[in-house]
Amino acid sequence: MTSKESTRPLRVLQLTDPHLMASVDGALLGVNTRDSLDAVIAEVLKSRGQPDLILATGDLAQDGSEEAYRVLGDRLGVFDCGSAWLAGNHDHVEPLTKAAARHGADRRQIVQGGWQFILLDSSVPGKVFGELAESELDFLAEALAQHPDFPALVTLHHHPVDIGADWMREIGLRNREDFWQVIDRFPQVKVVLWGHIHQTHEQQRNGVQLLATPSTCIQFTSGSRKFSVEDLAPGYRWFELQASGNFTTEVGRALDFEFELDQNSSGY
Repeated sequence: MTSKESTRPLRVLQLTDPHLMASVDGALLGVNTRDSLDAVIAEVLKSRGQPDLILATGDLAQDGSEEAYRVLGDRLGVFDCGSAWLAGNHDHVEPLTKAAARHGADRRQIVQGGWQFILLDSSVPGKVFGELAESELDFLAEALAQHPDFPALVTLHHHPVDIGADWMREIGLRNREDFWQVIDRFPQVKVVLWGHIHQTHEQQRNGVQLLATPSTCIQFTSGSRKFSVEDLAPGYRWFELQASGNFTTEVGRALDFEFELDQNSSGY
């Protein structure tokens, strides 16, 4: 390994909320979700190149179908790295878990490039809101205790903080205080990352960077009181992580993707 290779940052791609469907024509508020994911992937490859790890952070399928997860696995095959998949409120855990296992994407704890990645299942069957079972909180604490010297990125589907959108206040992580009690015990946590809110969000909490990322399909209007979507291009988040714990991150969008968004819908 050359010096340049050994010091190169770890490149991590987050793709979230693709809402894939069994039907090739499956669309969400007028946006074909397979086409929008394809556009995002093409943009990543054009602008960033190959990542070292992909985090797919929930609502991978809109209909929970086996076919939707098969499509996701096929699409991610253009990348030369492994991925890890999380469930969101629209996902069906059993077919997701089976498909993820076939692709080696069922990992919940990853140590790579001098970092630790911990993936938490905040989905609650039949519910839109999220909650972390006691077993998930125990897993989080045990994983962080195992590698105190590695900077850590913790990811889940649901937002664990208020994002300033009234209609989403009740559909985030319900037991967020329990979550933060664990995080606050481990100073090596550098990033908490989520999806679900279909928009960019960034804030700091006790030295931890809190980040949310646009969907690969439709985008919710930031700060809206009621359900609302806005005409923004599908997106992704890119990280470059140094073993020192320093990192950079940017959101990218597939600006060339053409779509007609149904902005009159009252839900999705």
